[in-house]
Amino acid sequence: MPRFPAGFELAEALTSAARQLHGTGSPHDAMNAAVQLAVRLLPEAEHAAISEIQRGRLRTLAWTDEVVRFDADSRNGSREPIPDRDRLWTTPVVRTDDSEAVGGADALSGLGLRSALSLRLRADRRRLTVLTVYARKPQAFDDEATRIGRLFTAHVSLALDSATVREQLTEAMRTRDLIGQATGILMERLNIDAAGAFDSLVKASQRENVKLRDLARRIVDANSGASGRGVGER
Repeated sequence: MPRFPAGFELAEALTSAARQLHGTGSPHDAMNAAVQLAVRLLPEAEHAAISEIQRGRLRTLAWTDEVVRFDADSRNGSREPIPDRDRLWTTPVVRTDDSEAVGGADALSGLGLRSALSLRLRADRRRLTVLTVYARKPQAFDDEATRIGRLFTAHVSLALDSATVREQLTEAMRTRDLIGQATGILMERLNIDAAGAFDSLVKASQRENVKLRDLARRIVDANSGASGRGVGER
């Protein structure tokens, strides 16, 4: 895939990127692929990261290298890696032409990063997910880079949604199987039918304030000889 595509090459590059993104197995894999692709697709991009902002706290979910890995507990935790990040709740793009010119001497410029292009991936009332690319020189990202970035993040958002749904469906199937096993164990242990066993499981979950799947796993593990206590052991 060409590094700085244009015209028909851009369409081909975005199609290739979309295939790679949708071929990933989980949201985590999709985000890791996205940051690597962002550096290859967006002109002048040297680093890329995907960050999540929730309740005023920021953490980096995927990154190309450590310089753009930000976290509340990391060495860069006191820095602000996304200039004007609050604007991203209401606008899809925030572009920083020169971090030193906007008073960022203690933030991006302190890391040797002068330009940033932040593109919103997801936003709801509590959580904001952002893809940001960075460059060491000022005014690195022009209107063309912004256009390519917006096209690319549209593909990233779709891939993340698809991967999330697949992950949730997979987890739902695992949970269903686990609860089914636990129900079968209780049927045999307590000599009750399936409805009674499931009702017993639900009541125990509520009584102990434990998620149904976690209680089911405890019962299955206990029945397999692992440590743990089941409903029938109380």
